[in-house]
Amino acid sequence: MSSGTVTLNDGNEFPIIAFGTGSTMKFKDVTDYVGQAIENGFSHIDTAQYYQTETYVGLAIKESGLPRSSLYITTKYSFGASPREAIQQSLNKIGLSYVDLYMVHSPEVLSDFESGWQEFEKMQKDGLTRSIGVSNFTVEDLQKLLKTAVTKPAVNQIRFHPYNYASHKALLEYCAKQSITVEAYGSLTSITQNPGGPVDAVVNAAAKRIGATPNQVIFSWVRSKGVAIVTTSRSKERLQEYLAVEDLPPLTAEEIAAIDDAGAKGPPSKLVVARIAMQHKFERSPSLVMWLAIAIVFSFATFFVARAKALD
Repeated sequence: MSSGTVTLNDGNEFPIIAFGTGSTMKFKDVTDYVGQAIENGFSHIDTAQYYQTETYVGLAIKESGLPRSSLYITTKYSFGASPREAIQQSLNKIGLSYVDLYMVHSPEVLSDFESGWQEFEKMQKDGLTRSIGVSNFTVEDLQKLLKTAVTKPAVNQIRFHPYNYASHKALLEYCAKQSITVEAYGSLTSITQNPGGPVDAVVNAAAKRIGATPNQVIFSWVRSKGVAIVTTSRSKERLQEYLAVEDLPPLTAEEIAAIDDAGAKGPPSKLVVARIAMQHKFERSPSLVMWLAIAIVFSFATFFVARAKALD
């Protein structure tokens, strides 16, 4: 089982870390990876109609042999059929009679917020999903939805990391006021896809102090904001690393503030990111460095030979 839950505004318990099948896993057979995540302690599995991974999630659940009650399954409505038709298709693919959380994948998929959300509310009453939520909703989207909603979304899943925290503060505050749990995806992109930025130094310093990895510090920072996490990895060691976050010493208020401030400065330039990526490529490929050195030596030799001939 994953470490820890929070209580949603509908009274249901929500595991604070989920294994996601989007990102680099969408449109692929993820049966083995989902199975590995379950074996290593993830109880919350996140999929979506759009990802085209629901069938594989269902296979992994079946192969795990675990009772339905020990797993928390999230999927999302994305396109095509009405929400009720779509959730039935998703349930058939996963092989379940209900999901724990059914979400609107993005505001654009609802042609009409009022009637669309009413369908979600009805599906919850009918037991097809225990909780209903949204994804990628802004403050304005939520305000529009709540004008006519009888049931508030239990969760809003958003892209969230140190470099967009400043622009998301109002959204986090609004969700907290409305008792809507925020769940973050893409949190590690701040250091994995934007290396060399101002966040790196403060994250590395905190990691050294508490004996953690930079990834764990980022997740600890996310949790310090009261935000849940959805993440993914093909590596067993990474999965264990992520689940261990709740057992680490907490970040200090000063460390949290330092990450906030560093994130507000914005990500590194594309030039810095490219330079670091090339450096890492060289570090992983010693032969590439050797051939580059040979090419440089050959270029100099060719230059001096040509110069000597010109002087003759």
